[in-house]
Amino acid sequence: MTRQDPIERVRNIGISAHIDAGKTTTTERILFYSGITYKMGEVDEGTAVMDWMAQEQERGITITSATTTCRWKGHKINIIDTPGHVDFTVEVERSLRVLDGAIVILCGVGGVEAQSETVWRQADKYQVPRIVYVNKMDRVGVDPEKALEELQERLGAKPLVIQIPLGCEDGFRGVIDLIEKKALDWGNDLLGSTYEVKEIPEEYREETENKRNTMLEQLSEIDDALMEKYLEGAEITADEIKSVIRRGTIGLDFFPVLHGASFKNKGVHPLMDAVVDFLPSPADIPPVSGLHPRTGNLEKRAAADDQPFSALVFKIMTDPYVGTLSFFRVYSGKTKVGSTVYNANKGQEERVTRLLEMHSNKRKDVKEIYAGDIAALTAMKNLSTGDTLCARNHPLVLENIKFPEPVISAHIEPKSRSEHQKLAETLEKLQKEDPTFQVKQDPMTGQTLVYGMGELHLEVLVDRMAREFGVKANLGNPQVAYRETITQSAEGEGVYERLIGGKPQYGHCTLEIAPSDSDLLEFVDASPSGNLSRDLISAVEGGVREAMEVGVLAGFPMNLVKVIFTGGSYREEESTPLGYKIASSLAFKDAARKAVPALLEPVMNLVVMTPDEYVGDIVSDLNSRRGRIEALEMRGGSRVVKAYVPLSEMFGYATGLRTLTQGRGVFSLEFWKYQKAAAPVMEAIVARIEGKV
Repeated sequence: MTRQDPIERVRNIGISAHIDAGKTTTTERILFYSGITYKMGEVDEGTAVMDWMAQEQERGITITSATTTCRWKGHKINIIDTPGHVDFTVEVERSLRVLDGAIVILCGVGGVEAQSETVWRQADKYQVPRIVYVNKMDRVGVDPEKALEELQERLGAKPLVIQIPLGCEDGFRGVIDLIEKKALDWGNDLLGSTYEVKEIPEEYREETENKRNTMLEQLSEIDDALMEKYLEGAEITADEIKSVIRRGTIGLDFFPVLHGASFKNKGVHPLMDAVVDFLPSPADIPPVSGLHPRTGNLEKRAAADDQPFSALVFKIMTDPYVGTLSFFRVYSGKTKVGSTVYNANKGQEERVTRLLEMHSNKRKDVKEIYAGDIAALTAMKNLSTGDTLCARNHPLVLENIKFPEPVISAHIEPKSRSEHQKLAETLEKLQKEDPTFQVKQDPMTGQTLVYGMGELHLEVLVDRMAREFGVKANLGNPQVAYRETITQSAEGEGVYERLIGGKPQYGHCTLEIAPSDSDLLEFVDASPSGNLSRDLISAVEGGVREAMEVGVLAGFPMNLVKVIFTGGSYREEESTPLGYKIASSLAFKDAARKAVPALLEPVMNLVVMTPDEYVGDIVSDLNSRRGRIEALEMRGGSRVVKAYVPLSEMFGYATGLRTLTQGRGVFSLEFWKYQKAAAPVMEAIVARIEGKV
């Protein structure tokens, strides 16, 4: 069996944006115009194909990334529609990790909003070429120029305007294509299936000429031949312009900017053309790099079917009909049903029993998949997010996906005692699906603690437990997931000497600890050479990691710590890994108490949009919540308040803001960073934990 679509005609794209910018609405139009669906779904009506979960339909937001495939002008386009809500940022992170290009949607009124910055930074991290689509050009107060300014100032991006809007607000009819020098007018076609290509209206000709010259000047910076033609005043063809735009987009030299109003069905056709014309195919992306699991050597795989097979698992999902689904992106080679794949992370080989091409929550069986494809596997329970699948005789471990740490926690328990085991199994499945959802035991009470990215995140997961798994659970009041750290360097010593089952267990070690900038533990072995065996040193590191799970100040996990193992004594016949593990744990706690421990609290980036008359009350309220006001701006007739506020002060803020603004204010909240808590705050939290207040 040979592949139907040449790799040069494949596009793997994501659609990302701030919440309510129009991601899912735009995706629905793409599916309709490409012939995948016969009717446009609407988010507000709960009929969007890509928002298939009951919770998505009820809340009108995207919660999980959904994958689909469509065709446009002879090209196969794999699309991942991602959430905009900060609580589900994990879906954006893992999607961008495996995509070749993206459409970033900006609201024409709101411009660059809080989550816009987050998704842009995520795309920067993975070097993903992007097209910018300024949506909602039909809305009152739309200001596309302001959106472009914010794109440059706040994101440090270099936009390349290739369209200008034909009218705006109620008068928005279409766009003027600066490449072809034509107007695309949708007129009064409600479905938007057809548009008229016509000459540019007289009143737009001067603006078109100026903007086109600006575009050509930008393109001249990366192409000498085009610069020569431009300076000579020679005619530059549309194909020449498109070729340079494609090269510049793939090289991240700039980001093409288009305009539209997806809800009014205007502007989506040229957006799809731009995906085909400017975003890269898998063959345009540099070969993927990974490490050989045994030798540690760096190896590369080009995006070609004749290369050894390599793929990355980026999402695990529980399907009620087929069980566990493992979504993966093929980087090189091919595989088919009946063949075997090697999990390089776990050192296991498994047979491919079923391959699926996904269309949201619907499945289509395929026999074989090739380089550049995105598909799903079934019946592979040992796979985890970030695992590399490859050929056993050509093993490779690709770079894993890094996820943010959860910032909120709550106790959870089943509503009936008989469901304790079922709850534990369900939590394990959800934890496997979502790496930002964590389950631990409360060291103080022994109760089950669940950690997530926000209140909505945990609410949705509890709702899913009841609907999908039949487990009803009680969720306690959300608590802030604090962290602990140290502010000074210190030394510690631990000795463990005990008889267990008649056998002596001995361990002795000394440690130095110091503040660090890394979220990950820095463990350095500086002990005298040959003093301890490798397995005992591993036990020392294991004891340190275990000790850091429960801090010395209030029992919260510790981070931003560097640990140097300086040595320890050894007794023949008595020294054991268990002894050194416990001794290192004691040594770490000894050092941590001397190192002036401090509490870290999560601080959130808050953006409030409100009518001008309520700004004073909002600022006063934020000051009372220990907020730090960063900026006050005007946007589309409203005032925008930007601030950093501790998460502990933001519970119930939605109700408070409604009261302050008579229901007219809206806000968005996202995690910024962990910051050292002020001394009075730290004392109050520690006292509460210890039960003193």
